[in-house]
Amino acid sequence: MLSIGIDIGGTKLAAGVVDPSGQIIDRIDRPAPVSSAAAAEKEIVDVVTELSARHAVGAVGIGAAGWVDAEQTTIRFSPHLAWRDEPIAQRLSERLPMPVIVDNDANVAAWAEYRHGAGQEAEAMVLITLGTGIGGALVLAGQVYRGAWGMAGEWGHTTLVPQGHWCACGNRGCWEMYASGHALVRDAGELLATGSPQAAALADAVAQHGLTGPLVTQLAAQGDQTSRELLAEVGTWLGLGLANLAAGLDPDVFVIGGGVSAAGDLLLDPAREAFARYLPGRGFRPLVPIRLAGLGVDAGLIGAADLASRAAKGRRPVFRAYWTRSLLRRENGKVARRERQPRTPRTPSA
Repeated sequence: MLSIGIDIGGTKLAAGVVDPSGQIIDRIDRPAPVSSAAAAEKEIVDVVTELSARHAVGAVGIGAAGWVDAEQTTIRFSPHLAWRDEPIAQRLSERLPMPVIVDNDANVAAWAEYRHGAGQEAEAMVLITLGTGIGGALVLAGQVYRGAWGMAGEWGHTTLVPQGHWCACGNRGCWEMYASGHALVRDAGELLATGSPQAAALADAVAQHGLTGPLVTQLAAQGDQTSRELLAEVGTWLGLGLANLAAGLDPDVFVIGGGVSAAGDLLLDPAREAFARYLPGRGFRPLVPIRLAGLGVDAGLIGAADLASRAAKGRRPVFRAYWTRSLLRRENGKVARRERQPRTPRTPSA
């Protein structure tokens, strides 16, 4: 069936009607409604109403930056939107004539890449999204793994450098402080502050356009050696973090998405070199391929729609064994665990 996917971030809302093959057949793009939870809810209802008037759709999926509970119903916290413990799926289901699910933006992007992009046929796929920070998600044996409380994949906030740069999460030395768009801009600014003649071309460009990650990437693509070195530094930290993930997760592919990934091999070649250098047991285990995401900025929209479609059919792509909340029930004020039923993981058909 057709379904609607919505990717909502800090600056924009993208909504589209998606068919079972992952093709977007209609879409709407609008500025993100960040003023209040009510404004965001109204905007979502408006775009769904508009799209469903033109197409027969059976479900709605929402991908949002933030912590979403394992039941795919409530946004616990969103750093860019006014959502705090919002039961958004229930509220929208009361206003829309179709079921609604909500999920973390990295989870939905990972699912899209697994189903239709660079991670197809993988048994264990790790998605890393490089933007202002680092997002992450894991698809394992054809299932989205989200942890006991729905908050797995926050690898950007693993400590890579004790007593390193302060992070917005309150800790120091987080991975995303060294391998992200924020890190790229910070390092470029620190270099410019030295007045180094090696950064002359970068300084001239910044004077005209301002300092941004895409500007550094553009200069690197044009051959500016200093900008290439800045990107290589980010790529090296990326590769080190991936080696740490490989030690714990042993995936068979890493997929790299997000805005910083637009640098392509200028970023990924240094990442691959660092990964090969820091991989535990190197020389005695395969080097995991590190690939660019295949669906670009539409991955979140496509993945949210596909997750909603499958949930509406009763095939939720999650590990229920890790759905702690759904496996617990209260009896006489005490928490009792439901008996788990054995299951065999199944890889979905394309």
